[in-house]
Amino acid sequence: MFLKKENDTDFIDICALLIHAAKIDENYTKKEEEIIKKTLLLIGAKKDQLNDIVEKGELIEKDSNQIINLKKKVKNMSEEDKIKIIEALWQIIYSNNEADNYETNLMRRLSGLLYIDNKIMGDIKEKIKKEKSE
Repeated sequence: MFLKKENDTDFIDICALLIHAAKIDENYTKKEEEIIKKTLLLIGAKKDQLNDIVEKGELIEKDSNQIINLKKKVKNMSEEDKIKIIEALWQIIYSNNEADNYETNLMRRLSGLLYIDNKIMGDIKEKIKKEKSE
């Protein structure tokens, strides 16, 4: 697991980034919130803190107009946990079965900011699209 401390603000910042992706198409759904919560659990958040983390993540995302600030925590994660976050971002984007220009632009920018190889990013995207079609 990436994060071990119970009250670590890293989860909140990561949550804010995921919420940003969910809101970029101006349609933040319950399904997207569930993807976010599942991802937070995968990287080590405690189940009893999820609602608090999401609530605080929403406040940070609302007050942040730069993804650069939100991606700092993810950038320092292990490669394995970065992949989990990227998978979650694509799941959020394709939760409505399509990706718009703003969403794909966000992922292109994050790929560069997080030092994720374009091939890896594309492979993850295709994996998520395939899972959605099954």
